[in-house]
Amino acid sequence: MFGFFKKTSEVERLQKKHEQLLADWHRLSSSNRAESDKKYAEAEEIAIKIEQLKNK
Repeated sequence: MFGFFKKTSEVERLQKKHEQLLADWHRLSSSNRAESDKKYAEAEEIAIKIEQLKNK
C-alpha cells in the first residue's frame, strides 16, 4: 500500500541502469558498433558492482 514511499536501494538502482544500458546496446548493435561496444562495457562494469554489493 505504501510501496511508493519506499526508497530504492543502490542494487535496485544499478539493476535498472544495467537493464537500460543493455537495451541501448541492443538497439545500437545494428547501427553503430563502436557506441554499442561502449554501452556493453558500461553494462559489464555495473554488473560487477552489483555482484560486489550482493556479496557484502
